[in-house]
Amino acid sequence: MSTHPGKIRMAYLLSQYPAVSHTFFLKEILGLRQLGFEIETASINAPDRPLSQLPPLEAEEAARTYYVKQFRVQELFFVLFTVTLLHPAIAIRGIRGAMRLGGWDFYQKAYALLYLVEAFLLGSWMRKRGLHHLHVHFGGPVSTVAMLTAEAWGFDYSMTIHGPEEFYDVSSFYLPRKIERAKFVFCISDFCRSQLMKYSEPAHWDKMHVVRLGVDTEEFKPVTHEPNLPLQIICVGRLVPAKGQHILLRAFDVLRAKGHAVHLTLIGDGPDRRSLEHEAAERQLSAHVTFCGALNHNETRERISQTDIFAMASFAEGIPVALMEAMAMSIPCVSTGVAGIPELIQDRANGLLVSPSSVESLAEALESLVVDPDLRANLGAAGRARVIEHYNLTQNAKKLASTFENCLS
Repeated sequence: MSTHPGKIRMAYLLSQYPAVSHTFFLKEILGLRQLGFEIETASINAPDRPLSQLPPLEAEEAARTYYVKQFRVQELFFVLFTVTLLHPAIAIRGIRGAMRLGGWDFYQKAYALLYLVEAFLLGSWMRKRGLHHLHVHFGGPVSTVAMLTAEAWGFDYSMTIHGPEEFYDVSSFYLPRKIERAKFVFCISDFCRSQLMKYSEPAHWDKMHVVRLGVDTEEFKPVTHEPNLPLQIICVGRLVPAKGQHILLRAFDVLRAKGHAVHLTLIGDGPDRRSLEHEAAERQLSAHVTFCGALNHNETRERISQTDIFAMASFAEGIPVALMEAMAMSIPCVSTGVAGIPELIQDRANGLLVSPSSVESLAEALESLVVDPDLRANLGAAGRARVIEHYNLTQNAKKLASTFENCLS
C-alpha cells in the first residue's frame, strides 16, 4: 500500500456515532485518518449518551459529525426548495429511486419517502463538503439512505456488511439492489461474503472483498492475575434473543448444580434483561449472576481483563469484536460455532466451539475450562496468537486502506 493514499476523501455514514456498542467504528475511522485518508463522518442518529458523558475522544468526534436527524426546520425547507426548484434532476432521480422501494406496501413506501428526505439532507451536506464517495456500515435502513443519496445526487457509495440481520430479511433490506448499485462491498468474513453471493448475481461477486475487523492488541493485552474464587465467567453483548444469554444462564445453572464455584457477569443491556433477571431469580442464581448493564469501552476492557472465562451462546452473529478483545487478552473463550465465528475460533486449538441452542454442550465446554487451569492457559495463549495474526487492528486497517485505494482508483 502506498504511504500517501492521494488524499482520498470520503464520507462515512453510520446509524449512530459514537455509540458504546460500536467502538470499532471509531477505531476504523481513526486508523484510516492516521494513514492519510480524509474521513468526514455523518450519523443518522445522535450519540447514545449525552455529550457530557462522552469520553474526550468520542466528544471530539461528535463535535465534527453531521447528524442527519438534527436538522433545523429552516434547513429542511431550504434543502427541499433547492433540490426541487433549482436541481429538479436530483429530485426526480431520488423520487424514482424511492418509489422502486417497498413494492405495493403503503408503510414501506412511506418509510422510503422518509429515507429520501434524509438522503436529500445528507447529499446536500456532502456537496457542501466537496465529498463524492459515501461509505456505510451495515445493510439496514442506514444503507437504504446511502443508496438513495447516491442515486439522487450522483455519488458513488460502498458498504461494509456484517450480518446476520441483513441475511434474514433480504427483501425488506433491499440487499440485492444495494449490492448491484454499490461500487464495492466489504464483508467482515468469508461466511458474510458467501451470504451476499447467495443473494446477488455472479456478475457482482468480484466487487465483494473480505476485510476483517480487528482489535488493538497493545490496548487489549494479557493482565496477569490469580484465578478468581469463585471462578469468573463473563459475557459481553446486547441482551437480545439472538445473543442466546438464556442458554448461557441455563448452562451456568448446570455448573452450579454440580458444585462448581463460579460467578457469571453479563455486560450489556437490552429487551431481554427483565426476562433474564427473572429466570436467574427463579433458578435461585441471583446472588451468583451480575447484570452490569451497558458499560463504556474502558470499563468493559477492565472487566474482561479480570475474568477467567469468556462465553457467548449466540444463535446468530457476524464476528463479535468482544470475542476478539477477550482472545487478545488471553482469556479462554467458549462460543457457538455460528456464522463467521469458526473463522476466528478453531475448536480446541485456540478456543472452544459448541452447538447453538445446546445447554448441555455449552455446560460441558465451560466445565472443561473450569476444572483445567492448564487448558485455560493454553487456549488463552493460542487465542491471542490467532488475533495477532489475523485480527490485528493495525494490519487490518492497512488492508482496509489498500482495498479502498484499489477500489476508488
